[in-house]
Amino acid sequence: MLNTTEADLILMRDVVQRGAIELRANEIAGYDPLVKSVGDARFVLIGEASHGTHEFYRERIQITKRLIAEKGFSAVAVEADFPDAYRVNRYVRGRGNDEDAVEALADFKRFPAWMWRNADVLDFVGWLRDFNDDLPPNVARVGFYGLDLYSLHSSIEAVLNYLDRIDPEAAHRARARYSCFELFDSDSQAYGYATGFGLAKSCEEEVVNQLLELHGRASELANLDGRVAKDDFFFAEQNARVVRNAEQYYRTMFLSDVSSWNLRDRHMVETLSNLDVHLSQNGEPAKIVVWAHNSHLGDARATEMGRRGEWNVGQLVRQHFPDQTISIGFTTDHGTVTATTNWGDNAERKQVRPALEGSFENLFHQTEMERILLLLSNGNQLEEALHNSQLERAIGVIYRPQNERQSHYFYADLSAQFDAVIHIDETRAVEPLERTSTWEIGEVPETFPTGI
Repeated sequence: MLNTTEADLILMRDVVQRGAIELRANEIAGYDPLVKSVGDARFVLIGEASHGTHEFYRERIQITKRLIAEKGFSAVAVEADFPDAYRVNRYVRGRGNDEDAVEALADFKRFPAWMWRNADVLDFVGWLRDFNDDLPPNVARVGFYGLDLYSLHSSIEAVLNYLDRIDPEAAHRARARYSCFELFDSDSQAYGYATGFGLAKSCEEEVVNQLLELHGRASELANLDGRVAKDDFFFAEQNARVVRNAEQYYRTMFLSDVSSWNLRDRHMVETLSNLDVHLSQNGEPAKIVVWAHNSHLGDARATEMGRRGEWNVGQLVRQHFPDQTISIGFTTDHGTVTATTNWGDNAERKQVRPALEGSFENLFHQTEMERILLLLSNGNQLEEALHNSQLERAIGVIYRPQNERQSHYFYADLSAQFDAVIHIDETRAVEPLERTSTWEIGEVPETFPTGI
């Protein structure tokens, strides 16, 4: 309900206080009920309410470690470019040339690099490598994969490098097709603008034909040398698929926000489905943890996004795997966050304003519990109480507190959006591996009025 009365909010707060599971900092056992609720699900989607909060990364990592160690999850798929994440994948599975986790993360150069080049991810990559090294030789290693589609040019390079090794003639044909992009000198947005408005011919036919040629040789190329060949072919074919979808994405991004959003999330689900097929072996289905922003993983049908005609990963995975998907969101009331004011700026350590009155975050803040776990799929009183359309905050790469209501809040039905929510009342900024003076100084704390 959009017009929640003060009495309704008091009732909801009381229900949350009674039904929430209080968590203690650094107490992994507190997640026992959450891990138990996963059951036999094969896809656990773990969100974040910002792209720059330490606690979201840390708690997501703790949950993921337990899913890997206790539930047999075999992959982590993240909101990151496929070729950049695949370098990490090679390292954690003992196949890469990198000496340590810092080197393995070196391909994350594109803005916003701090999303993956940060202290929490660095520790997790090191943990994954150690976990895999301790496994028996005949057990499949846990992988790390990217789901996103921004890497048009690095994915082209990956396809060409693969073909150069195994079939120079095929590499020559691929270069001829991909030369269609040379006019734009690796500027994907310039390509999108020119082709979207009819100022230049699109490369759609070329990228589709290249993917079709690779796909047509799947059986031949994937069996050249056992499992290693299958992995290498999967990497090459997926990069060709990224090129095809990225070409379409950049071509539509200047024409329709809804179309480009839907194309991007559809690509991420397509990648997840292909990864599922690739990792499922001998009749044993894969089990995959997905990391992305709440806006991608909370079911779009429960938010304003759905009313605008947008779908997302959370909705599509629930629809494709209805009984095998668990979605977990995060919220916070106040603290600091790593973000920027404008796209492409240096990372800043910004103050996060206390949540607006009438928001879920403010409701949880009023319980006076620092950390709580809310299980919302048990048909209990808590789930019923949070089946309300209220404000929810989303901070992405950019945070603009001066117009926070317009930029960072939307209406959502929390119980329909997620199966579980973790609220951490005060949070702090994630630590980039490359700290600039801008980040070190941070913002001067201010006291902001609530309810504006």
